[in-house]
Amino acid sequence: MNFVMLSKMLLALSFISLFYVGSAQQSNGNSTVSALFAFGDSILDTGNNNLLLTLTKVNFFPYGRDLVGGRATGRFGNGRVFSDMIAEGLGLKSLLPAYRDPFLSNNDLPTGVCFASGGSGLDAITARIQGVIWVSDQVTDFQNYITRLNGVVGNQEQANTIISNAVYLISAGNNDIAITYFTTMSRRLQYTVSGYTDLLVTWTRDLIKSLYDMGARKFAVMGTLPLGCLPGARTMLGSLICEVFSNQAADMFNKKLSAEVENLGATFPGAKFMYIDMYTPLLGLINNPQASGFIDVAHGCCCTPTSVIPCLDASRYVFWDIAHPTEKSYQTITPPIIEDIKAKLA
Repeated sequence: MNFVMLSKMLLALSFISLFYVGSAQQSNGNSTVSALFAFGDSILDTGNNNLLLTLTKVNFFPYGRDLVGGRATGRFGNGRVFSDMIAEGLGLKSLLPAYRDPFLSNNDLPTGVCFASGGSGLDAITARIQGVIWVSDQVTDFQNYITRLNGVVGNQEQANTIISNAVYLISAGNNDIAITYFTTMSRRLQYTVSGYTDLLVTWTRDLIKSLYDMGARKFAVMGTLPLGCLPGARTMLGSLICEVFSNQAADMFNKKLSAEVENLGATFPGAKFMYIDMYTPLLGLINNPQASGFIDVAHGCCCTPTSVIPCLDASRYVFWDIAHPTEKSYQTITPPIIEDIKAKLA
C-alpha cells in the first residue's frame, strides 16, 4: 500500500471517528446531551434480566408484540418503555439498549445504555428476593461500561466528555414499597412507612453520589407510580378502586424525594438535578381515561388473572400487565417530561 493511499485512509478514519463521537452529543442551546444512562427498575429496563436466573423477566410473547418486528426484547410492556422514549426525545436513539445484552454493539456505547433491572430497587432485599440486579450492582456495571467506552472512543478525555454531558435517569422505589415493604414482613417489623421512605431517600442520595463520583453531572430522578392503582393492587379490592395504603406510601416517598432532589445541588457542586413526577400524570390517565382515548384503567391488557388472553388493542389500556403502563400511556405522558429535561439538564 503506497503512502498516499495510506494517508487518505487515515484521514477518512479520523473523520469517521470525529463524526461518531460528535454525533453522540446533541446540541441544545449552549449545552449538550451526549447520552442517556438508565438505572433502577422495570419502568426503564430494556432487557438486562434476560439471562438472569429469575422469574422476573419478560423475553417471551406477548411482551414486545408492538415493537418493530414484534419481538420480545425483555422490555416490560407491549412496546417501547419510558427509557426508550426519553432517549428518542433527547435526539439520541429510538431504542435504548440493555448493557447486559450479549449482542450489544460498541456503536451504541457513546449514546447511552440501560443498566436498570426489572424487579430491582434501592433496598438490597428487593433485588435479592427476586434474583435481579441491585442498583449498587448496576453502578458496578456502569463502572465496567466506562472502561469499555474508553476503548471505543480512543481516549479518556472524550469518554469523560460523554460521561459528564449524559443524562442519568433513575427509577427506583416502586418495588421497594410495593413488594419489599407491603408484601414481606421483614421491613414492616423494622420500620414505619415514614421511616422506610426516609431510608429510600437516603439510598437514592447514596446512588447519586456513587454516579457523581464517576463523573455524572445531570440527574433526572423519577418518583414512583401510583402503586395502589396498578392492576395487581386493585385486584385485591375487586378492581373497583385503587388500594389506599400503597398510594399513600408512594405519595409520601415522592414528596420526600422531590424535596431532596431540589436541594442536592448544594451537596454535589457542578451537578444539575430534576425530579420527574410519574404519579400525577398516570393518575390523570386513570381518573380521566377518555380524554386520551383509553377505555380500561383497572385491568392489564395481558398477563393477569382477568386477562389470560391478551387484549387486541393495547393502546386502549392504561396498563399492559399487573404493574406496567402500555406504550401508549408512556407516549401520552412523556412529551412534557422530555421538554422539562431539555430545559433543566441540557
